[in-house]
Amino acid sequence: MSDTKVVRSLTGKIVSDKMDKTVTVLIERKVKHPMYGKIVRLSKKFHAHDEKNEYKTGDIVVISESRPLSKTKSWVVTALVEKSRQV
Repeated sequence: MSDTKVVRSLTGKIVSDKMDKTVTVLIERKVKHPMYGKIVRLSKKFHAHDEKNEYKTGDIVVISESRPLSKTKSWVVTALVEKSRQV
């Protein structure tokens, strides 16, 4: 047996960075409706750990699953995909 551990990772947009060392990431996915066949957008929010408070609202990041860090937080931000554009 091999000890390869599969780590889930998701890509999403940060919608809140108001908490200390925590960001809220919105994950959107497109699913075909089982009966009608229409493509529907489903979204879910995850709290992710941001140790240095370096990620801001609007950034697109990769989060990966980790051990539970608090009651609602069991994901860690691992990479920045795209920085948000300031208007």
